[in-house]
This record gives sequence, structure tokens and C-alpha cells, in this order.
Amino acid sequence: MAISGYLIRYDDGMSKPIIVTGAAGFIGRNVVAELNARGENELILVDELGKAEKWKNLIGLRYEDLVSPEEFLGLIEDGAFADARTCIHLGACSATTETDADFLLRNNYQYTRVLCNWALTNEIRFVYASSAATYGDGAEGYDDADSLTPTLKPLNMYGYSKHMFDLWALKHGLYGDNETNIVGLKYFNVYGPYEDHKGDMRSVVAKSYEQIRSEGFVRLFKSYKPEYKDGEQMRDFIYVKDAVDVTLHFAMQPAGAPGGLFNCGTGEPRTWVALVNAVFSAMGKTPKIEFIEMPDILRGKYQYYTRATVEKLRAAGYTKPFTSLEDGVREYIQTYYLPRGEQS
Repeated sequence: MAISGYLIRYDDGMSKPIIVTGAAGFIGRNVVAELNARGENELILVDELGKAEKWKNLIGLRYEDLVSPEEFLGLIEDGAFADARTCIHLGACSATTETDADFLLRNNYQYTRVLCNWALTNEIRFVYASSAATYGDGAEGYDDADSLTPTLKPLNMYGYSKHMFDLWALKHGLYGDNETNIVGLKYFNVYGPYEDHKGDMRSVVAKSYEQIRSEGFVRLFKSYKPEYKDGEQMRDFIYVKDAVDVTLHFAMQPAGAPGGLFNCGTGEPRTWVALVNAVFSAMGKTPKIEFIEMPDILRGKYQYYTRATVEKLRAAGYTKPFTSLEDGVREYIQTYYLPRGEQS
């Protein structure tokens, strides 16, 4: 292995690197941990750690180097990492409440285009995070068929920034079964360990656990549609271990393997009440829920129902069963929070 400032080429016999952007983030951290569990240590992590405590997500992980997103662009322009096996691009601003459209355009759309073109030029497998937010209010359903992608109408700029790249890739034929193709994953409601740094964007599992510990009950938004009772709005919740497994199913295939835009969800929507009851059960407590008014800023942008169609994912060779909501929440609470001494 030759090093000049940064690791840029590998001698014969050395494992080629895997690039993971957003590596200190929620899904990214879990992807890196699973790669380590599979014996992969030649990892180049890309992330902006900032001044918060997201860096703690890196503790215990094995990797070769960690660089900032801007630094990474400079390195690949200079020819670094051109022999990488795969680029798993999870880095993005994922705040659905972000209002700086220009920032989202640069960070989520343009940056992804640069990485995608670099990966294709160097015959590197490219798997990136899209989002279920691209489906908007679900009026067009949640089918990941390419023919339906242009009809989608996201409700916020985050969803639109993801949708823009999906449309660009579709326009240029990058989802096909040819030598230049990529994989996009529309993650639905992912929950699980190492999302603490996300603040208000954490899953309702994490927020509910915190509320139960501190107050003994959970607050959920009221419904403003007569067909849904309070708390019976439905989401497709997917445990992060399953999201990681789907991601690596595609990422560890060689460059030139079939591509596509796929839903990453279970196909089984559940209510918010069911989710919160699972948290109470995992903590050994009797459920107590209070319904509150939804902020005006959210009422017109709220998804009352999401359900990933998974037929396309199954047809692509992913056959593993998904973790049930109850089992995933129980494992999350009892193996992540409780062992840290966070008893109620």
C-alpha cells in the first residue's frame, strides 16, 4: 500500500477500499459496523462531524481513513480511490424541515451527481440513499416502478432534492441492466441504534423512549383526516439492521451488476399507536398516550400513510424476511438503551 498524504493506491494482494459517505450518521454508522463484522476494514469514511457529538458514533469502528465531504471531492479529482470496489453514498442533509433550498440542492443533488459520475467513470459500484419522502402525500402510491417516478410530487424540499437525482439517473438510463448502472434506495421510516445525534429528526421510537423515561407517557399528533383516528396514521417502519442488509445486498455486488431504484421498507405499515405500545412493552410499562395538536407548518405536508411495495426488491434477489416492529423495537430498547444504564 502506497501512501502520500492519503491512501491512494493499493499493492497487489491488498483489499480495494470501500467508500461510505455519511459514515458517522445513523444508517452509515450501522453500515460500517456491519462491514466490519463481515471482515471489511479497508474503509474510507466520509463525513462532516461538526461540533456536536456525532463523532461518538465512530467509536469501536475499524477503518482506514476519515475525510470531510469537501476534502473527498478534492482527493478524487486528484485520482485518489479510483480502484475502490464500491461507493455507498448515504451522506445528505436529511432534515425534512430544512428550508434552505439552495443548500439542499448543492448538498443532496449536485454532490450526488459528482460522486455518481466519478464512480461510473472508474467502474465503481454506486449505491445511494434516496427517500420515501419523494412520494409526497402518497397520492400516486408507493410503487417504485420507473414509469411512476416522474409522476411523484414531494411535499418538502428535502424530498424534492432526492427526487431530482432520481429523475436525473432515470433520464440517463442509469437504473438499467447494463454496464453503467447504479442503485438508489428509498428508505422508509428507519429506526434503531445510533440515531441519538439526529435531535428532532430521530425516530418516534427514540423520542417515545425518552418521553416515557422522563414523563411516563408519550405524545402523538392528532389526526386531521376523518378516515384516520388519532394515532392510527400509518407508516412503513423498518429496523436499521434490515435497511443495512438491503443496502449491502446491492453494494457488495460488482460494478456492472443490475441497477435500479428500489423501496427499502417492509411492505407492512403499522400505526403510531402500535409503535408506541411496542416501546412501552419493551420497557415493561403500561401504555399511556396523550394526543396533541399538530403544528400548522406540518399539517399540509404530513404523510398519513406509507407502504413500500417490495415486489421489485424481491425480484432483484433480496429474499430475507424483515424484522417485525415488535421484535425490532424490543431489541433496540433492550440492547441499546437499557445496557447504558438508561433505566426509567
